[in-house]
Amino acid sequence: MEKTANIIPIKWFVLFTKPRHELKVLERLISFGIDAYTPTKIVTRQWSDRKKKMTIALLPSMVLVNLENKDPNVVFDIPGVVRYLFEQGKRAVVSNAEVVAMQCYQNNTLQINDNELKIGDTVKVPLLEQEAILLSQKGKNCIAQLKKLGAIVSFQLS
Repeated sequence: MEKTANIIPIKWFVLFTKPRHELKVLERLISFGIDAYTPTKIVTRQWSDRKKKMTIALLPSMVLVNLENKDPNVVFDIPGVVRYLFEQGKRAVVSNAEVVAMQCYQNNTLQINDNELKIGDTVKVPLLEQEAILLSQKGKNCIAQLKKLGAIVSFQLS
């Protein structure tokens, strides 16, 4: 009798943080050995006397954590963590595919080698292993909608 390994999908849980503490909590979680992620972007803020580039979190007061084989309460040892986000009485779960989609969108790393695409064509997104429908194309810049997630992603043709 053969044994088959059960493939357990990676689950990410959503943590609420104190306002504007997302990046500090992310650093602390990672230094504590916990797999964590929060999408960020760089913005330019202008004051009357200067301009400054700042990194801000795209999910305000939220950090995603992957707690495989770890006690879920260990995150409360990190300063700045408030609570978990709950959905219907259970900790809210984000799938690994959604986290990968956010990372790819943030890094703009999706690449497709076909230069003769048309609007409405179905393309396979290599890093996500998912199909997407091409919505628009201007030069090498493309925008497509993932079929499964419904998320809209942008990428450049190689």
